[in-house]
Amino acid sequence: MWVLCAELRDFRSWETATLELGRRVTVISGPNGAGKTNLIEALYFGCTGRSCRTLSERELVRFGSPAARVEVTTSGPDGEHVLTAAVAPGQAKRMRVDGVDVQRLIDSAQRPLVSVFLPDRLQLVKGPPALRRAHLDQFVAALWPARAGARRAYAGALAQRNALLARVRAGTADRGALTTWDAQLARAGLELMRHRNAAAAELSGPFCAWCSRLGLDGDPQIEYRPRSAAASERELAEELRRRAEVDIERAFTGHGPHRDELRLERERRELRVYASQGQQRLALLALLLAERDVLASRHPAPPLMLLDDALSELDADRRTMLVSRLCESPGQAVITTTDAGGLTAGDHDGIVHLAVADGRIRQAVAS
Repeated sequence: MWVLCAELRDFRSWETATLELGRRVTVISGPNGAGKTNLIEALYFGCTGRSCRTLSERELVRFGSPAARVEVTTSGPDGEHVLTAAVAPGQAKRMRVDGVDVQRLIDSAQRPLVSVFLPDRLQLVKGPPALRRAHLDQFVAALWPARAGARRAYAGALAQRNALLARVRAGTADRGALTTWDAQLARAGLELMRHRNAAAAELSGPFCAWCSRLGLDGDPQIEYRPRSAAASERELAEELRRRAEVDIERAFTGHGPHRDELRLERERRELRVYASQGQQRLALLALLLAERDVLASRHPAPPLMLLDDALSELDADRRTMLVSRLCESPGQAVITTTDAGGLTAGDHDGIVHLAVADGRIRQAVAS
């Protein structure tokens, strides 16, 4: 699955724009404030129906315009397809695939997987565990789509158990009913833990390799840390039973996979606490590149990788190395930078240079 182009109308700072992507690497260069990040966001929005920068989608609409619209043309084994996402303040968001309205673009087989690096995404490294859990679950769903249901099943059982805990605390339900939900939560939870552990194991080697290539020293590691030590449904259910009194008092389930952690370390210390912002940026980039490598080894269509200002922490040699590796690997990548000098693919074909200035996109150099 390839993205051929994206057409923007009244999206952020762009009145109109057509962004044509190369088959391997597209480098978008231009001064700060030229709208490069907005192009990255538009690609993400057009492929997923969501913003990668804000929860307030009214911010996507260019000032003074009634609506924002992005149309992405993709090409796959069954031909070309058109994905459309449009948003207008005060109205329901509209998404279409080949002209047919859909509820969610992310469920469409005609859209590519997308991975995005933004400086704002550093919260994935230095933020709370919930962000890393959600990210790991998204990776599980991308790697093994049939396993995506485990997270939904666990979330449903957790909501039911929490509701029952509140009723028991209020005296309107019998605590004996917890046994049933303990069993269901344990069944879904153990499956979810196994999926997460398998996904983290897949990422470990590629993550360490990318950290080394990008210059993040100190023996970086990635490790899944489950809250529970249970090895069976019975053991997890027993853990829940032992904590029932505290859970009733709080009306909340305080133990289980919803409290797990995906731990990123360097020198056996958590990166979220003991790393500089530059080191955290490198770790985030290494994680996304590792995920791309794993997905590329399992799927015919690896994610479209969107890298916004990802190169500022790299020296010239590592910048060249990264671009060369992206050119060699299957799939597409889009890189934004203020300075495209020295960004070449060496002896490899497939890099396209676009320059952004004064609200225009032009092809600068193709090497």
